[in-house]
Amino acid sequence: MSVKIGFVMDPLSGIKVAKDSTFAMMLAAQERQWPVYYMTLDSLFARGGQPYARVARVSLSDKADNWYVIQEESEIPLVDLDVVLMRKDPPFNMEYIYATYILELAERQGTLVLNRPQGLRDANEKIFTTWFPQCCPPTLIARNQALLREFLIEQGEIVVKPPAGMGGERIFYIHGGDKNLGVILETITDHGRAFAIAQRYLPEIVQGDKRILLIDGEPIPYALARIPKAGEARGNLAAGGTGVGVALTDRDYWICREIAPMLREKGLIFVGIDVIGDYLTEINVTSPTCIRELEAQYQIPIAGKLMDWIATRLES
Repeated sequence: MSVKIGFVMDPLSGIKVAKDSTFAMMLAAQERQWPVYYMTLDSLFARGGQPYARVARVSLSDKADNWYVIQEESEIPLVDLDVVLMRKDPPFNMEYIYATYILELAERQGTLVLNRPQGLRDANEKIFTTWFPQCCPPTLIARNQALLREFLIEQGEIVVKPPAGMGGERIFYIHGGDKNLGVILETITDHGRAFAIAQRYLPEIVQGDKRILLIDGEPIPYALARIPKAGEARGNLAAGGTGVGVALTDRDYWICREIAPMLREKGLIFVGIDVIGDYLTEINVTSPTCIRELEAQYQIPIAGKLMDWIATRLES
């Protein structure tokens, strides 16, 4: 079957093809000879209750430069596409939310949208983990600095981060007696005006912050363990971490089974969870990465598996 597939993403000219998971998905779709359409957030619009986009049909090459050619540009109703993948990187802000409303109009008229717009709005990537307390380290969500100080006393060592961060931005490690405690809490809570997430520090981070990819609740059997560089408490690749492939453990599979029913219920089909040691720390739903790194290490067609799922779903 031929599937007209669209990708909402950041500008194609600025991606890093060796690492970009959306690019991997586009290549997998092109390998199936599906027409591939590219659009950015500012190309989406709605008129008279109908969702539209200014799209570019593209052809792609898996190389370091000149990796795409725009074949044609046009303005189309989004319902002309069989499937749209929402792959815009964070920040998850009001503009992102407005875009999901436009995509939801297309979904209501029969276009398959991944991940489901309502699910994207429901599942904050940091806070959604608290739906599964049996999987998580001790966690506190608060803007009250006194509560955060009490939590630090209880746990001894904690990590604090904003609910809307990405790539390791504004993640702070704090230990008892830290002379910077006051300024860190003032910064992370904007002097009590913004919520922060605090979790017990997990020393297993030295073995890597594992990114596990799931397609319709089913995990890929290997994860990318992102090892922090010396002197860092963050494993994020954007913060200088090194990605090493590892097989999933029994505990990893258990975590995936615990969260899979809710992922399916919310239409969160392509998801990347973060696991440190035995604990779930994040559920990434907006634009999960690490396909390219895992495909390179294990020759598993992860993006191809997603395209297979899409084809099966459209045929059903």
